Amino acid sequence: MVVASALYRRIATALAPLIDVVAFCALIGAGQSLRAGNLYAFALAVILQCALDRPKLAWRQYFELLIVALMALLLRAGVLALLTQRCGWPPQIAILFAVALGLIVTRPGFKHVASAAGSEPRWREFAYGLIAFAFVLRLIYAGSVELMPEETYYWNYSRHLDLGYLDHPPMVAWLIKLGTILFGQTEFGVRFGALCCGAVTSVFVYRLAYNLYGASCALAALLLTQALPFFFLAGLLMTPDAPLTAAWAATLYCLERALIAGRARAWLFAGISLGLGMISKYSIALLIPVTLAFMLWDRQSRHWWRRPEPYFAAVLAAAIFSPVIVWNAQHEWASFAFQTSRRLAEAPKFTLHRLIASMLVLLTPTGFLALIAALSAMRTGEDAARDSVRRRRFMGLAILIPLSVYAVFSLRHEVKLDWTGTLLTAALPVLALTMTAARAPVSRFAAGLRRAWPPTVAAMLLIYAAGLHYLVLGLPGVGYSKHIELFPTGWRELTAHIIRTAATYRGENGGDLLIVGMDRYAIASEVAFYGRSGSPAGLQPGMETVNSHLFGGMGLMYGRWIPEKLQAHKNLLLVGFERGDLENATVAAHVARLGPVEDDELLRDGKLVRHYYHRLAYDYQSIADP
Repeated sequence: MVVASALYRRIATALAPLIDVVAFCALIGAGQSLRAGNLYAFALAVILQCALDRPKLAWRQYFELLIVALMALLLRAGVLALLTQRCGWPPQIAILFAVALGLIVTRPGFKHVASAAGSEPRWREFAYGLIAFAFVLRLIYAGSVELMPEETYYWNYSRHLDLGYLDHPPMVAWLIKLGTILFGQTEFGVRFGALCCGAVTSVFVYRLAYNLYGASCALAALLLTQALPFFFLAGLLMTPDAPLTAAWAATLYCLERALIAGRARAWLFAGISLGLGMISKYSIALLIPVTLAFMLWDRQSRHWWRRPEPYFAAVLAAAIFSPVIVWNAQHEWASFAFQTSRRLAEAPKFTLHRLIASMLVLLTPTGFLALIAALSAMRTGEDAARDSVRRRRFMGLAILIPLSVYAVFSLRHEVKLDWTGTLLTAALPVLALTMTAARAPVSRFAAGLRRAWPPTVAAMLLIYAAGLHYLVLGLPGVGYSKHIELFPTGWRELTAHIIRTAATYRGENGGDLLIVGMDRYAIASEVAFYGRSGSPAGLQPGMETVNSHLFGGMGLMYGRWIPEKLQAHKNLLLVGFERGDLENATVAAHVARLGPVEDDELLRDGKLVRHYYHRLAYDYQSIADP
């Protein structure tokens, strides 16, 4: 029986991949889509392997096998989409690489599920496996998921390189420029910097947690950096939050080495990290009061007030930040005003509940409860056996001071979902403490949190994989959202249609034609990227994209790149998602003549995604003209 069982296992191991490839090729040849071919062929191979292998497992282990299989299915779908849709490979060749990657997931995953090893080895296998899965997932889908409107807007930054911009410092533009030089004007080129920043964040979070709480906690913190929503997305999407989070993690690590470990040289690197963070996003300045408060509170750290290293670090950070100061000085301090006085002048609005809700989303409910438990333990000293008083003070200040600033701000001002994300970098090591096994007896609540973490982490990564699959290939029975500004699933098709329309109008009327996205920046930025000059069916010479600042909307950097005074007498193709945006009185007052509003349909895979509208406007007159 043992010999027969081993023989069946070898047959299953050999036959399953072969059946997978053959079934996929047959399905594609019969006209099935990539999504359907991948799903049916993989399911057939898994069923065949389980039938021949006949594993004797508990029901919970079968559920775990299903999770592993789903992860493999969604990951290899990304490979198929990348190789066929972006690289132009035949599906029959791409499936070979997709199957190989799937096996890299399923073989060790199934072995882990069936393992009877002790809890600590299983925990480490679990953590390493999910960390690798998250990294490969981002790497594969970064090049196939359409860019978010924010990403294409910052890509426009990189086309107009400068020392600063109205709404952000320049680091995001510099990273996109580097990525597109290396990998071309592609989604992966734009996101290359985010992938690198995610790796840097992971390294410094791991090292910080290792210094504070040891190797097991460091591994758990690294896993959380891959699995919690904000940090997963910050390592994938190219926004200012990506370099900010990397700089925040690096600065915390360097400050811990300087203040807790007493390393004088660490101040140098703290200054560099802080400076790089300042040219990424201004909010990293909140680590300055954290540092000052700790140096005042902690007796052992007060000697640094008499040493030159902290002052040199401050000068170094200011020197790195100086290009942004120069840009602001040359532009009437526009960026500083945009981020301070403009926000403070907004109508009072109580949004503390939204701040709390954002933390629930960014940390997951398990993480939110774990943070409350960890902060409570730090306050009462219940974790003194694992943590010194100085470490508790440092981590407590690093978490609470930035959060307190935003909590006070939210009492009278609007807050955004992602604002608290980077601030929670300091929370990762203390959250990891609630995940790792404790030798001392713990409360039932703490034990419940520890049991909740593994399914939470696995579920979040599975959700990310399913979400990315949806954006690239769709999901069975699920239509595409009309909110493509949030779920980018049709910008390529929309851009192609808009450019064809613009070319038709231009052929009829001649002259330059501005494509005006009648929203904040999404339409103008996405059409600029996906219709970039030099690409097939791209924007022709004499065509540019601009946003609604031509009619008094918030121009952001478009108002500086394409001043309305210089667009006088040009014809405009107005494009909007709402009919009313093209019919308001302001538009009519600043053009000589308007064409009819046309109702268009955005289709993907032959299915309706949403309606959008366009109309031609003749002989534009600037709103700045008398």
